[in-house]
Amino acid sequence: MKRKNAAIPRLLTLFLLFASFASRASAANKGFVIAMGGGNGTPEIYEKWKSLGGGKNAKVVLIPTANNPGDDIAPVVNGLKQVFGVQDVSVLDTKDRAKANSAEFVAPLKQATFVFIDGGRQWRLVDAYLGTRVERELRNVLKRGGVIAGNSAGASILASYLVRGDPSGPEVVMAKGHERGFAFVPNSAIDQHVSERHREHDMEPVVAAHPKLLGIGIDPNTIIVLHGDQFDVLGSGKV
Repeated sequence: MKRKNAAIPRLLTLFLLFASFASRASAANKGFVIAMGGGNGTPEIYEKWKSLGGGKNAKVVLIPTANNPGDDIAPVVNGLKQVFGVQDVSVLDTKDRAKANSAEFVAPLKQATFVFIDGGRQWRLVDAYLGTRVERELRNVLKRGGVIAGNSAGASILASYLVRGDPSGPEVVMAKGHERGFAFVPNSAIDQHVSERHREHDMEPVVAAHPKLLGIGIDPNTIIVLHGDQFDVLGSGKV
């Protein structure tokens, strides 16, 4: 896919910065972390999911917990089935931390090759899963060489610092009590829907307050694929 030349210096800078901070923290992971900045994806993105996530032999898990009440997950489930050519997609969704710590609940993650964390509101993922068995099993997916993909709020939770985690609304970029993510992308903060919602400068106060963080902003229908200390950018937007 063609990209504007103006984006090349930014991507080079991102590569150099990412390589400088991620290599040690990511060395234990054989898998791939994919962050998408919103939207429904593109054929190019779907093909990347499929090729890295196991194809027709994939064990796919959907985590829709960030969704707003009443959201219909059927289109997401059916979309994942179509992308991978599989008959079944396991769905993990709870607000109960005790349930999130149970062996029965996390069982699908032990076999998963591709996990998709859907969008909505970040704080719901924090309140349900941060520090639980779910988070630990997600990390094990990466250690086995699997894929964890997150879209929108599901992309932000992949970072070590969580932006827009305030339950009162996404306009609050830095929210006390909801500033920790899963840290699958270490020493970073990930924002999404950047060009769509005019968030080009919203990460500046985060990086100013936490200068050791790498701030990453991702447009809709655009992904960053992270593996060890390397990354790739695919899709129709910018990073």
